[in-house]
Amino acid sequence: MIQVGIIGGAGYTAGELIRLLLHHAQVNIKFVYSTSNAGNKVYAVHQDLVGSTDLMFSDAIDAHVDVVFLCLGHGNSKAFLEANAFSDTTRIVDLSNDFRLKADEEFQGQTFVYGLPELNKATIKKANHIANPGCFATALQLAILPLADKGLLKNDVHINAVTGATGAGTSLSKTTHFTWRDNNFSHYKAFTHQHLGEVNQTVNQLQSDFDSDINFMPNRGNFSRGIFATVYTKFDGSLEEAKTIYNDFYKDAAFTFVSDQEIHLKQVVNTNKCLLHLHKHENKLLITSIIDNLLKGASGQAIQNMNLMFGLNETEGLNLKANFF
Repeated sequence: MIQVGIIGGAGYTAGELIRLLLHHAQVNIKFVYSTSNAGNKVYAVHQDLVGSTDLMFSDAIDAHVDVVFLCLGHGNSKAFLEANAFSDTTRIVDLSNDFRLKADEEFQGQTFVYGLPELNKATIKKANHIANPGCFATALQLAILPLADKGLLKNDVHINAVTGATGAGTSLSKTTHFTWRDNNFSHYKAFTHQHLGEVNQTVNQLQSDFDSDINFMPNRGNFSRGIFATVYTKFDGSLEEAKTIYNDFYKDAAFTFVSDQEIHLKQVVNTNKCLLHLHKHENKLLITSIIDNLLKGASGQAIQNMNLMFGLNETEGLNLKANFF
């Protein structure tokens, strides 16, 4: 059994990790670390787990677990690892943005591998430390990487994407209160969202001569979970040629699929899937990309990475069904 520790256990991503790992046949959760909830039952915070576990939050870590998931706020993972040592054999999956960029991937003699399985599966299998991708970054990269792989991103890329309220985490702000979010819609961080760094980095990994702009408009939706992204760019080929490019790129992907029908969020919420749909309009290719921001955009992908690191089937513990009705 893989012995697992979870750091930052009270947040949304930790709650999803616990829910999934409790039903993972190869995993035992050794501890869930949360200083603010130490001594409390995990189900007191993650109330969907009533009757599923008697785990308690702890303010102590077991330094010898096989793998630890860091579910801390951005900027806090590095500080936590500096203050708390794990064994040389403990593998780490970090869900923050602390190690995703090349400039930050080296830490304490270890290299954090960027954990997008559709791009880096072979490297992930040999890795000890994983930087789990951001939620927007996952949806956007999966939309455009097949074009980059063929050197076909020759013009600006335009992106409009909407995320649910859970994308903001559990900490309250004026834009996360129900009275503000309900029946409302807004954009934020126009053209400057932090996940653009990841997207540009992986595009250049596949297409080193890419020198156009990726114009990203992130939006807040009045739903709880999911990301719906529409991406378009100039494409001179036919729709059938585009479908061939995408299907070939994702032929070995466990969770990313190209749909011939138009797609909607209910198809992926509560799953680890990414669904893509292609549409050609004159000289433009429109790619629609949808994921669950807490699963394929965070905790589900983290478990997918863990499975690869430990030589398990990539889908172990992640055969989830969407709540369609």
